[in-house]
Amino acid sequence: MRQIVLDTETTGLDYSRGHKIIEIGCVEIIDRKITNNNFHTYVNPCRKIDEGAISVHGITNDFLKDKPLFEDIKDEFYSYINEAELIIHNAPFDTGFINSEFSAFDPKFDIERYCKIFDSLTFARKLFPGQKNSLDALCKRFNVDNSSRDYHGALLDANLLADVYLLMTGGQTSLSFVNSQNKKEESLIKKNNSNNGNFLVQYAEEEEIREHIDFCENINNESKSGCSWLQNNNEVGGE
Repeated sequence: MRQIVLDTETTGLDYSRGHKIIEIGCVEIIDRKITNNNFHTYVNPCRKIDEGAISVHGITNDFLKDKPLFEDIKDEFYSYINEAELIIHNAPFDTGFINSEFSAFDPKFDIERYCKIFDSLTFARKLFPGQKNSLDALCKRFNVDNSSRDYHGALLDANLLADVYLLMTGGQTSLSFVNSQNKKEESLIKKNNSNNGNFLVQYAEEEEIREHIDFCENINNESKSGCSWLQNNNEVGGE
């Protein structure tokens, strides 16, 4: 299974007002292993960047003056993401900008025709209802080191989200095991050291976790008393 953790930085918040992508960062995951086959580029937007946006990502127009136009990188970018599942935190924001950029060359372009979209923010809100689920909050919750994140950056944030995603959906990152056989065995069965190794714990697969969250969400929506699992998870999750 090929997945791409994707993030963008932009000139502002609203593509419908002419704001543009200025940085794209992508991290490839294949069969839950980070491959280091990344895609990263800055883009000259040919327009002024909002001061508020600069305060978030630190990217200036002067820095982007010699960078390629979106037209120059669009084919390579499309080839890289085509037919993959895109993992994006707050997906509508990034997919809206991607569709807007490609629409200049294909008015009917829709990223969802070519890629499956997984919104990690939506998933996190189901997993930790009522809590902060920003990337920084999730890094803290899963002990992912984000100390270098003085500014937002597309590739930096994609790398952080890749680690968070693997922990949030399966309990381990791809660097935890030496080989694929150990990875398979340890992801399914781990000893509980607090019980002197007498108990074996079988962990759910990624798709099972997704299905469980969706099932609980449906119960929560249909039941007057709500879903106890979601309520209990909210009480013990913490920040």
